[in-house]
Amino acid sequence: MPFAPVAHETVMPAPTPALTIEIDRHHQLPIYLQICERFRTAIAAGHLRPGDRVPALRGLATQLNTARGTVEQAYTILVDEGYLQMRGAAGTFVSPSLPKSLTRPTPARGDEQAWRPDDDALRVPGVSREHPPPRRPQPIAVALSGEPRPLQPGLPALDAFPRKVWHRLVSQRARSAERALLGYPNPAGYRPLREHIATYLGLSRGVTCVPEQVFITGGYRATLELVLRSLARPNDRVWFEDPGYLLARTFLSETGVQLVPVPVDAEGIDVERGKQLDAHARFALVTPSHQSPLGHTLSLARRIALLDWAEKTSGWIVEDDYDSEFRYLGRPLQALKSLDRRDHVIYCSTFSKAMYPGLRLAYAVVPERAIERVDRVACSMNAGSPTLLQAALADFIEQGHFARHLKRMRTLYGERRTLIVNALRQAFGERLIVELPPGGIQFAVRFPDGPDGPVDDVAVAARAREAGLAILPLSIWYTNSHTQQTPRGLVIGFANVVDAAEAHRHAHTLRACLDR
Repeated sequence: MPFAPVAHETVMPAPTPALTIEIDRHHQLPIYLQICERFRTAIAAGHLRPGDRVPALRGLATQLNTARGTVEQAYTILVDEGYLQMRGAAGTFVSPSLPKSLTRPTPARGDEQAWRPDDDALRVPGVSREHPPPRRPQPIAVALSGEPRPLQPGLPALDAFPRKVWHRLVSQRARSAERALLGYPNPAGYRPLREHIATYLGLSRGVTCVPEQVFITGGYRATLELVLRSLARPNDRVWFEDPGYLLARTFLSETGVQLVPVPVDAEGIDVERGKQLDAHARFALVTPSHQSPLGHTLSLARRIALLDWAEKTSGWIVEDDYDSEFRYLGRPLQALKSLDRRDHVIYCSTFSKAMYPGLRLAYAVVPERAIERVDRVACSMNAGSPTLLQAALADFIEQGHFARHLKRMRTLYGERRTLIVNALRQAFGERLIVELPPGGIQFAVRFPDGPDGPVDDVAVAARAREAGLAILPLSIWYTNSHTQQTPRGLVIGFANVVDAAEAHRHAHTLRACLDR
């Protein structure tokens, strides 16, 4: 038993009770992440309860025979996630505001009602296997297609991508090209890449999975299509963040599912409001780490509430964990999937933000109970991405290039974000409200109402595109984008702003578009 029960405090903080943590120095998971997981498990099992004091940094470091900084790193993550509170000289405590549902024991998997894939999974106009939907060009697709342009949202730093290394790995694979790489791709993906993704997610996102749960796709849209064809039924209702990711909203609207727009605030999607709107929706599509487009992080209380909703309704949560690798304030939070003890979360991510969009490689991690169904659907879709690129990406990860690239980009993006923010504030003054999210490679800014009412952000964005900038209006991310109450602003990418001069040039161009 990793933790002994900890006595509750009365009036004055009680001395820290005996606490035993077991760590495995030979495990691939870093010690600080092992400590995090032990605390999460103890809290979930009720061994640690809201208000309990936890060991001091130095004391736990001595007990574990590890560096004080290692324990401090773990505590910082747990504080960021809302599990712990640091109260200065008084010590560190389990957060008293933890949701009750987080502290109850987790039922054994054997107690769960068996889930069986529904043979009436989604077969609706728009995503039928025989007749793919006609794809109409959408404004966002037009704005973001073709040659990359300045301030384009969602575009990583193309100038900083290690092209020589990537070219060498692709060339090596092409020259050696064994028969397996030249044949039709495995619909589920190249096995070594699936193995590397499973390992990476365990180390960096707290997601425990096996390679069989990982399905490689040709992008986020392909991931959504695979998930819906596998698990959805005609007219299923889907909670969708409002505002929310435009391309996902457009695709879902074409599939035959019914969207239920759920408001977003500073804590992320409003779960209670979602239950009021449609308590028995079958899916929730969310961006917990970096809400698209506002950038908010889903709070711990909301995460638990969302998981509770899925458990009680047998619903599915689709977690879009795009660009979670890039965080500039504090450490990256663990994925929502890391809290999923009843297998209701389908974890999705992409290499488009960490590598480059043209790679067209993404993936989904599906619950073990859904593997067979998803695998059958992947085969029937004739899915599969070029094996050669998947193999090169597996090499890129295995040889450490991926981790080094992410580390460099976190520093670079933090610097470039500062450049464009300073330039915007200087150019616009009080005519632009800049509230920076803790991470991501884009952010949203808002226009305060002018003397004649709300600013027409669609017109400003159109003029900016004419001037060569690829920004997007904020209002169109909302379901009701034309009301007086809809926030007006812009969604701006900053990863490709290379210096202060360029940042000021773009900011003044944008200001001129507002003044016209």
